[in-house]
Amino acid sequence: MKLGIVGLPNVGKSTLFNAITKAGAESANYPFCTIEPNVGVVTVPDARLEELRKMYDSKKLVPTAIEFYDIAGLVEGASKGEGLGNQFLSHIREVESIVHVVRCFEDENVVHVDGKIGPLKDIETINMELIFADEEMIDRRILKMSKEVKKDKAMKPLLDILERIKATLADLKSVRTMEFNEEEEKFVRTLQLLTSKPIIYCANVSEDDLIAGGDNAFVNEVKEFAATENADVVVISAKVEQEISELDDEDRISFLEELGLKESGLDQLIRASYHLLNLISFLTAGPQEVRAWTIRKGTKAPQAAGKIHSDIERGFIRAETIAFDDLMAEGSLAAAKEKGVLRLEGKEYVVKDGDVINFRFNV
Repeated sequence: MKLGIVGLPNVGKSTLFNAITKAGAESANYPFCTIEPNVGVVTVPDARLEELRKMYDSKKLVPTAIEFYDIAGLVEGASKGEGLGNQFLSHIREVESIVHVVRCFEDENVVHVDGKIGPLKDIETINMELIFADEEMIDRRILKMSKEVKKDKAMKPLLDILERIKATLADLKSVRTMEFNEEEEKFVRTLQLLTSKPIIYCANVSEDDLIAGGDNAFVNEVKEFAATENADVVVISAKVEQEISELDDEDRISFLEELGLKESGLDQLIRASYHLLNLISFLTAGPQEVRAWTIRKGTKAPQAAGKIHSDIERGFIRAETIAFDDLMAEGSLAAAKEKGVLRLEGKEYVVKDGDVINFRFNV
């Protein structure tokens, strides 16, 4: 899963990136200190893995992971090549989802690119550049598709979709606000539009505001706007995340408790990302290793097996499946078999979050 962290210069996105990946990306109080996107890989916390490791006495524990791309700060006019615009836009095309960091804190020591704090203006600046870039691309596709329709009338429905998208963009709305049926959705995905990518607005607040509950007038503005796009909002403090990243696991828990927080901003961001991209995890376990695998909700057993190896999908026979909670309740796989809780599922079985699976296959 690849997530691109974007935002105007000096909103705290590189600070957040450093904190959640411990990758040491350069961070400074001036625009464009990020040029090529820094890439950091973070593991997805899953307490179920440790429980399985204990049960199976596994030698290795392998969580699933997320790639975060810290993409260069954007300025107005990027779609026309201003600043690092072209690079910025090309880097966004490579990610599956966008994490848009929005500054929701006052600090006279950290300059704002516009001279004053205004979350909605910041969001509008980036969204407009993405819309303008998509408009330019859609215009080219319409021109090409119009010629194809003259030769083949069966292409007309695709041209109609392009025209609908053009009208939405002209109305200064993102493509993710539109509704498509399943067939239309397949075509739209091939367009790789910037404004069709799922987005999480990451409201970066001060430590004091985070401790006070995370809401302030700026955050409320972001939440109201996000609701118009059916987008998620995660409230974090990049400064707090930076402090958390420097602690070991035990001290991290104590630190969060002292601040009155149940979980870190990173954990919230991961949960929101999974929800946004409709993802779940299934688990495999044995003496050698315990591992989490990420799939899309609705994936059937053979395709889930393919995440492990294509040969397992090709030679799929059955999936020995048990829900994690059921396995923990029985205390062992042997006890689960005796109770009849372990199930044999076929090709049409839709894998559920937390399923512990052993795939039977023959190649």
